[in-house]
Order: sequence, then C-alpha cells, then structure tokens
Amino acid sequence: MSKIKFTIITLFQEALEPYLNTSMMWKAKDKGIAEFDFVNLREYGLGPHKSVDDTPYGGGDGMLLRCEPVFNAIEDVKKKDPKAEVIVPTPAGKLWTQEMAQQFADVAEDKHYIILCPHYEGYDERILSIVDHKICLGPYVLTGGEIPALAIIDSIVRLIPGVLGGETSAIVESFSDGDNIEYPQYTKPYDFRGMTVPDILLSGNHGEIAKWRAKNSKNLQK
Repeated sequence: MSKIKFTIITLFQEALEPYLNTSMMWKAKDKGIAEFDFVNLREYGLGPHKSVDDTPYGGGDGMLLRCEPVFNAIEDVKKKDPKAEVIVPTPAGKLWTQEMAQQFADVAEDKHYIILCPHYEGYDERILSIVDHKICLGPYVLTGGEIPALAIIDSIVRLIPGVLGGETSAIVESFSDGDNIEYPQYTKPYDFRGMTVPDILLSGNHGEIAKWRAKNSKNLQK
C-alpha cells in the first residue's frame, strides 16, 4: 500500500498537532496511509536569538521570512528524500480545487510533500525558487500558513482510499464533478418542527431517487 507523507515546516507545531491527531487524520495515520512530520523553523534561525525574519528592503511594515532558515530547513529534509516536493500557501499561487486535491491524492507510489508555513508579513521572494507547488486557498489573507496547511492536507488525505468509511463517500459529494454542489440529504426524524423529508426518499424507488438527487444537485453561480 502506498503512503503519503507530509513534512510541515512551521514555527507553531502546537497549532497543528491537535487536528492531525483527531478523527480522519488520526485514522489515516493509524492505518499507515498518511504520515505527518514536523520541522521547527526556529531551529534553523540565525544568531543567538535564532532569528528567522528581518525587515524588508525598500521599507514597509512587518517582517519577512529570511532565505537562510527556510532553504536550510528544506534542504535538510531533501537530504533524506530528494524527491520530496515543496508546497507553499501564497496569494500568488494557483487556486486550490477539489480536482487538484484528487490529483495529489492519487498516489500509485509513496509521495512526500514538504509544506512551508509562512508567517509575519510574508517571505523573501527568492524562497519561491525552491517551491514546486504554489497554492492559494482563496482571495483572502490569513495570519500564517498553518490553517492553509491543514486545509491542504485534509482535502488530500480524505480522498485516499481507506480513509473515509463508504466506498463512494469521496465520489458523490460537493465539487467532485467540477462546480457541483451535492444534493440535499436528510436523516431521522421524518418530521422536525413541521419540516418533513421529501417523500421520494422514503419510496424505495432507487431510480426515481437518483433522478431526484440529480435534479436537486446544484451548480455554483459564477
């Protein structure tokens, strides 16, 4: 069985561990499907204070991640696995989609991704020279790269066979076919505060149910 590994380079490992040790991520790790490793960027910091950032040339607010700590951290990981591919969340990246997540999840052989979590005002542009995948989650800005890293990891790992419960759990869902939104779903009770389940879903007629679901699936409005 092929395995996917994520090495996360971060200043805040403690922000990531609880989620990756819970629910489906824990299940994937427990089954040997996924592996999560951490690199503390501070260990590669410069000087007695282990500094990883500095002020930008040309002036401006905030601090930028320096090249030296990031390059050294990534190169150390690649000494053990030269084929590892580097991901960085960035507004300059390609918009992350379900289709892309599926491509990353389709592993015929072991895969290893290094995810750099930027912080502060940003990073020295030269860092992008060693990045394989520049990914943008959307037209907004977050404080750091930890939340995007979790979103990227979760969206990939849940698609790997053996992680979710049902065989079609990751196939029949929103965005599984372009911009589709999954049909409405219901469970017990039949009547909740006057809101009832569509009778077709109780009919046992799977052909008609399939038609109803197809009709009630939605496409995103552009």
